[in-house]
Amino acid sequence: MSGSGSGSGTPGGEAGLEADEDPVSYFLQDLTYHGKTERTRRAYERVLRRYEAFLADPARNPSGEALTPAEASYRHCMAWVHGIRGTVEPSTVATYAAYLHRFYAYMTQVGAFDSNPMALVMEELDERVETDPERRDLSVADVRRFVGRVTHPLHRAVLATFLKTGVRVGELCNLDLRDLRLVDSVAGAEYDLNGRGQLDGRPDALFVAAAPARGETYNGEERTASNKRRRDTVVPVDDELRRCLERWLAVRPDAVSPAEPLFVGTVDSWGRRLTPKAVRTFVTDYARGEGWHREGGDAAENVTPHYFRHFFTTHLRDRTGDRGIVKYLRGDVAGDVIDTYTHNWGDRVRRTYLDCVYRLC
Repeated sequence: MSGSGSGSGTPGGEAGLEADEDPVSYFLQDLTYHGKTERTRRAYERVLRRYEAFLADPARNPSGEALTPAEASYRHCMAWVHGIRGTVEPSTVATYAAYLHRFYAYMTQVGAFDSNPMALVMEELDERVETDPERRDLSVADVRRFVGRVTHPLHRAVLATFLKTGVRVGELCNLDLRDLRLVDSVAGAEYDLNGRGQLDGRPDALFVAAAPARGETYNGEERTASNKRRRDTVVPVDDELRRCLERWLAVRPDAVSPAEPLFVGTVDSWGRRLTPKAVRTFVTDYARGEGWHREGGDAAENVTPHYFRHFFTTHLRDRTGDRGIVKYLRGDVAGDVIDTYTHNWGDRVRRTYLDCVYRLC
């Protein structure tokens, strides 16, 4: 049966799809021909088979009788998307919808289906779409083993900072000693770690400013990278990150800059502020050693500093169930929203973060 406004079509024609051929299998086979990875094919298949089962169940779809994907209308697609809300994260709802949209768009393009009933659904979708189905999916255990193999104090501290705070590479490179507060710390006694008024009353915390911009002088030093967050943010430092930072500070070379960068070079650029290029270079080297980086691979396949921000966001959001706190920690929100978390930092942000953040060792 084909409902009103159906995106249905008769299989066959230009696509070479036989009347009794499974359109999902056809699509998955073409993904292979187009060079998509097995991981990508499995991701699509899980979603499309779930959708197919929904259509085949008369008790669940709006028509009250079994349908095929070729017979589904906009209302069927909309009902399916609505039905998965609450069972998965909003970003996952959007990702599943994107997979289905690509399926219909391709089958329409090759002439197997008459139209794409998901087009209007995507226009009205509230959830943010995760547009890349090939993004490498690493578990906490994978990342824990990865960090555990890194012994260089600077590199381990940088990786831990990325993974525990979700900062961008430019934001990490722009950190100064004054942006870090460690209470009752040996490192704190040697360095001035109490230079930020924003950290008063906030033990073991990191201040990430919105202000530094490439080419501008900030804290007495012209910066070579920009911070991109919408507002200043105070991120808690847990015991694992604290140990990594203290180990680094114990061997940190004297800085060339009066701004006293938190992270400075230990090889060719001895004592000079770490640059995004230098960070990307050693992150790439470590990722390549794990088989997580391929020359010519894109940002979704290769593990990069930005991947760690994605990892932080995904795992902390799933563990806290509080998207607002994660947005605050990422520096994505402004105005009265961020003020709410600023005023309740100790009771809400710090406590939630420390209770939920994943362990790296």
